[in-house]
Amino acid sequence: DDAFFSTEISLEERDKPLKRGRGSQKKTKVLVMAESKTVENPKPGKKPKKVRYLKMKVINDLKADTITKNVKEHVESTADLTTDDSTSYTKLKEHVHSHTASVIPHEDLSKVLPWVHTAISNAKRQLLGVYYKIKPEYLQYYLNQFCYKFNRRYFGENQFERLLIAAVTYAPDFKSRIYNRNYCG
Repeated sequence: DDAFFSTEISLEERDKPLKRGRGSQKKTKVLVMAESKTVENPKPGKKPKKVRYLKMKVINDLKADTITKNVKEHVESTADLTTDDSTSYTKLKEHVHSHTASVIPHEDLSKVLPWVHTAISNAKRQLLGVYYKIKPEYLQYYLNQFCYKFNRRYFGENQFERLLIAAVTYAPDFKSRIYNRNYCG
């Protein structure tokens, strides 16, 4: 599914009149993917699906080609996808095992895509609670941190080793504005 996260408006866009809706300058588009499995007999009040891993990716637009490229990059070809009936997802059935797209009434969102919407709302709440005026170019780093924390539940006994490997192999892809270098130390 897609989500829109509030971010700071760039200096060039500040003097222009603000757009409304999906093209707003205040919102950054994010593609959200969750690996979930259906629970056979869910307990009352519990979600009908269980989730394992989550991936969030900042994207420039919601065109079908952009979405398809990201799905091909992050989702296995043997996967079964469930999406809403947006025109952005029309080309996905060519790249995965099966693709179920349906118009989802608002009251059924919690049954069809429960973990995607829970993850989106939790990420937004965490970002709003901790950070102030997030710049669009840094949003992907904050989302990576959120997804890492969400996904580490299944790291098991290797949690420390995986954190150590991630820390040692990480190479930032931003240029420090203060020291004009590509590393953090």
